[in-house]
Amino acid sequence: MKVLSPILACLALAVVASHAALSPEQYWSYKLPNTPMPKAVKEILHPELMEEKSTSVNVGGGGVNVNTGKGKPAGGTHVNVGRKGVGVNTGKPGGGTHVNVGGKGVGVNTGKPGGGTHVNVGGKGGGVSVHTGHKGKPVNVNVSPFLYQYAASETQIHDDPNVALFFLEKDIHPGATMSLHFTENTEKSAFLPYQTAQKIPFSSNELPEIFNKFSVKPGSVKAEMMKNTIKECEQPAIEGEEKYCATSLESMIDYSISKLGKVDQAVSTEVEKQTPTHKYTITAGVQKMTNDKAVVCHKQNYAYAVFYCHKSETTRAYMVPLEGADGTKAKAVAVCHTDTSAWNPKHLAFQVLKVEPGTIPVCHFLPRDHIVWVPK
Repeated sequence: MKVLSPILACLALAVVASHAALSPEQYWSYKLPNTPMPKAVKEILHPELMEEKSTSVNVGGGGVNVNTGKGKPAGGTHVNVGRKGVGVNTGKPGGGTHVNVGGKGVGVNTGKPGGGTHVNVGGKGGGVSVHTGHKGKPVNVNVSPFLYQYAASETQIHDDPNVALFFLEKDIHPGATMSLHFTENTEKSAFLPYQTAQKIPFSSNELPEIFNKFSVKPGSVKAEMMKNTIKECEQPAIEGEEKYCATSLESMIDYSISKLGKVDQAVSTEVEKQTPTHKYTITAGVQKMTNDKAVVCHKQNYAYAVFYCHKSETTRAYMVPLEGADGTKAKAVAVCHTDTSAWNPKHLAFQVLKVEPGTIPVCHFLPRDHIVWVPK
C-alpha cells in the first residue's frame, strides 16, 4: 500500500476541506482569484437577480412554477412542470389554449381534446421541445443544438429559437447584420453544493431513485427532460472532443482548470434586455479570446444546475459587441469550430447553413446561460 508523504497528505486534506468549507463563491475566488465571475454564474447562484415584476419563475426540487402575474386572479395563467407533469390553467373551462409567459421562450399549446400537447421551452439554452400524445405520454424530446453527435428533427429546425445563433466565421466583422433572439434564462435551477451533488446519483441505471428524491413522476415531461440530460451526458464523446457533465459549480471549475491549465477568462453572453427576434449589427471591438483551445459549458434541463462541458483543440472564441435595431446592446460570446468532420451530417448547423461537415468553420453564439472558459 502506497503511503502519502506528510506534505501530500496535507494537500489532499486541504482539497477535501476546501470543497466542504467554502461556499461556491469562495471556491471560485480560491481557484480563480483573478478571473471575474460571469453574469450567467451569478444568476444561477442568485436566482433573484433574474426576477421581474411581470413574471415570477421558481424552480425547486419539486419542479418548475411559472406565474405571469397579469390579469385577474381567476383569469391568470399557471404553468407547472414538476411533480405531476404539465398543468395549464387559463381560467377558461374549455377550448384550445396558447400560453406565452412574458415572451421568455416558454410556450404551451393545447389543441383540441385528445389532440395531444406541445410544450416548447426555448429559453433554456438547448431549445427543448416535448411532444405528448394521448393522456400526456411523452413521445419525443429534442436535444440541445450544441451537442454535435445528434441530428436535428423537423420540429427543432422550424421551432428552435437557437437556430438563428448559427453562422459562418466570415460574418464576424463590424457592420455585419444578423437576425437574432437571445432568449431569457427561464430555467432557474440552482447549483447544489459540491458535497451534496457528489452524494446524489446521476446515472440512467438509477433513474427511479433520482425521480423519487426530487418528487418527479416517472413518464412526466420533467422526468423525460431529466432522463434525456443524463442520456446526453452518458453518450461517448465525438472524435477530437473531451466531455464532462458538471453537477456543481466546483466540479465545473475543477474540470476547466484540469483541461486548460490556467484559466484567463470565463465569459457568458450578456444582453441589456429581452427582445423578440430582430436585426442586430456587429459594432467595433470584436475580440478574439482564443485561437484553438477552450472549454465550453452548456446549461442542461435538470432538477438542479447541470452543465454539459466539452473541451476542444479546434475552437476559436470571440467576444462580439452587438447593437439591435431598437438600440439594445449586447456582448455575445461566439464559438467557431474549425473541424466539424466528426459531427452528425444532419446536425442543425449544417441544415441551417447549407454546408457539409468538415468543409468550413461553423460558428454559433452562446445563449445567455452558457459559459466559455479561455486559457491563459
